[in-house]
Amino acid sequence: MIALIIYTGILLIKALLAWRYTGTYPRSTAAGRQSGVVSICQPILSGDPDLERALESTLLAVPEAAYIWLVDDADFVAADVAARLVRRYPAHRIRIISLSEPADGVNPKLFKLEVALKTASAGILIVLDDDTRLPRRGFEALCDALERCELSTGLPFYRDADNFHGRLLAQFVNNNSALTYLPLLPLSEPVSINGMCYAVKTSTLNELGGFTRILRHLTDDLAVADLVRSTGGRIVQTPFPQEVATTVNSLSRYISQMHRWYVFALLLMRRQSPAMNVAILVLCGLPPILLIIGIVQAALIPSPMLLSLLGVALLCRAIVLMLVQRFLSGRVRHRPVLSLISELLQPLHLLHALLIKSIRWRTRHYRVFDNDRFASL
Repeated sequence: MIALIIYTGILLIKALLAWRYTGTYPRSTAAGRQSGVVSICQPILSGDPDLERALESTLLAVPEAAYIWLVDDADFVAADVAARLVRRYPAHRIRIISLSEPADGVNPKLFKLEVALKTASAGILIVLDDDTRLPRRGFEALCDALERCELSTGLPFYRDADNFHGRLLAQFVNNNSALTYLPLLPLSEPVSINGMCYAVKTSTLNELGGFTRILRHLTDDLAVADLVRSTGGRIVQTPFPQEVATTVNSLSRYISQMHRWYVFALLLMRRQSPAMNVAILVLCGLPPILLIIGIVQAALIPSPMLLSLLGVALLCRAIVLMLVQRFLSGRVRHRPVLSLISELLQPLHLLHALLIKSIRWRTRHYRVFDNDRFASL
């Protein structure tokens, strides 16, 4: 009984803190978009059937930006997709750069970003994953925020997939995105960034030596955040969403994706203060365990009061998630059964990440020792 009460309390506190941050966030202006060319850099890797549609969506939403697409020499599928879009949109400024594989122990995404930085015009560089769609409002918010910080980052929400595993992955992100990134912000600077989408001025990166100093870091989002903070730079988390669509067509692909995210989360926690780790564990790690305890208690000792409390907790959970999703992303993305399954699986994903330190990243396979020490397998 106590577990369900604490679970519901934590959920409400997170939602209130997220609402408070969003409600006090500065409204959009046009100032940030007047500071030079905006270059959208996208490291591209084939393997997702939605790749072409995702790239095209951002082209249509932000036609005035210069685009830098970085593909592997041997990735002929990605090269074909990029070439088709260049032919389809001849008025857009798109530059395709083909690169050889980086040396072992070098992060392939950061390797590509360093090349993009050297190529980009002075102004703003937006780093956008190839499975992420950048809507107009999110683009404007990222640029505007750079008037008061060195780096701005977005808020991911997943599009619903057409299969069970894809929907399950989407529910994990949509359950946790806003309620993980936003609640601590009224109390603390962001501990990391959303590596799927962030913006930084090219002058800031050049002053930091570009991405060269962090090429051997595996989690590029954490490495970039640490790089900016190393010289006192400020990071702003915008509360405006970017839509992500990753095709997950099998159980093994779902497990692989979740495992990678949890390994990265553990690497992040190694670098936090004890107080911050306690806050992360209480707000993010504890709730799924409390919910499991409450469900098990209700199943083993089914009293009317306990069953009623469980029903209230689950109803409250559904209402909070739907309201948060509607408020931040413009529509409800909640799927009640899959959302609940996703949360109950979280302790298993954490255990998997604690025990197994090798990860799969699309076509790549790495053994992870630390954020700045990994090897290809």
